[in-house]
Amino acid sequence: MSAIEQVHGRQIFDSRGRPTVEVEIVLDTGAQARASVPSGASTGTHEAYELRDGDQSVFDGLGVTAAVEHVNSEITAALRGMDVANQQAIDERLRELDGTPALSRLGANAILGTSLAVCRASAVAGGLPLYRRIAQLAGVDEPALPMPMVNILSGGLHAGRGMDVQDFLAVPVAATSALEAIQLTSRVRASAARLCAERGLPTLLADEGGLSPACRTGEEALELITMSIEAAGLQPGTDIAIAIDVAASSLYDGSAADYHLRRQERHLNTAEMIDMVSSWVDNFAIVSIEDPLDEDDWAGWETLTTRLGQRVRLIGDDLFTTNSSRLAQGIARGVANGVLVKVNQNGTLTGTLGVVAEARAAGYAPVVSARSGETEDDFLADLAVGTAAGQIKIGSVRNSERLAKYNQLVRIAEDTTLGFRQLPSLGSTPLAVR
Repeated sequence: MSAIEQVHGRQIFDSRGRPTVEVEIVLDTGAQARASVPSGASTGTHEAYELRDGDQSVFDGLGVTAAVEHVNSEITAALRGMDVANQQAIDERLRELDGTPALSRLGANAILGTSLAVCRASAVAGGLPLYRRIAQLAGVDEPALPMPMVNILSGGLHAGRGMDVQDFLAVPVAATSALEAIQLTSRVRASAARLCAERGLPTLLADEGGLSPACRTGEEALELITMSIEAAGLQPGTDIAIAIDVAASSLYDGSAADYHLRRQERHLNTAEMIDMVSSWVDNFAIVSIEDPLDEDDWAGWETLTTRLGQRVRLIGDDLFTTNSSRLAQGIARGVANGVLVKVNQNGTLTGTLGVVAEARAAGYAPVVSARSGETEDDFLADLAVGTAAGQIKIGSVRNSERLAKYNQLVRIAEDTTLGFRQLPSLGSTPLAVR
């Protein structure tokens, strides 16, 4: 047994310059480890609660000193002396201590930072790589390196709404290793930057390191990423496929299922959104679509899944918010076939691992994902490998907070006992690649 001696929180800053929580665990052996908490821009209303100070005179109200104080007072007192190896008991204690469903009293950011730091400290105490410790906790016998989904073009809340659709990503389906996957997608991103410059399009960086070319329509962006794949000397659908994050909840006006595409000055109802997304699948090498409809448009999701669920991966992010009850509802209704996994949506590592297991048992593909506000903590890479999730969504191959995760995948890949996951299939039918 290695007992927790001290839990120490501090306020640090994420990739957008906003405050976030970092937690450090010190064990009675002197061993220590720390973890930091990501933060999203496109957030679902059903996510665990991120506690902010609200003092507009300090960091525009985004300070996290109250959450940090909760770590340094109630949380450290509650966990002192507990066995660091007992992740489930610690996470349960944290949830009980908070006492609210969304972790709104102490703050999910305070609780998550502690939960992740405990996991890393237990790996240190046990002399294990972090991904091996996570595999133990997840009950995974064969950890595996994931297929990355790499941000190339950005809009939505990640890029000041320069485009209505939030992200267009490259999936290196021809890759046979993590390093090759990074190399192939880097070629696509570089060619996209060149094409944007040649056309006089903006090449400003979005939150996750993607380009923000301000395409007026989704079709224009899809044409641009297709041309970027070809300009890189690669074949769309054979070497590189396309994934889309619509982030439709940020387009939803809340009345009569009205989705407002501001760049096009168009209003679409649910049926028209489904038709638009379906036309993209018909005409481009798309293998994955995230949040094509609002988080509470359950009937629309049912229709969409019936129409496209055997052709592409339909991933719920705001729809499921890494929440077991939301995912259970989706499974019962036959909605979507994949779930985005974000640790800060859930609030604890144990809860997150439970969602991954629940998804896998139902045949839903788990996709481990970063947030728009990240730090250089590389926990996410180990989480994807340890859970053998199959796919990871980090952001673009730019910016240190993104590259920290990619670099960790490269390090982990030196473990030659690990396999590399090809793109998951839909049951017995491979994902459509045109």
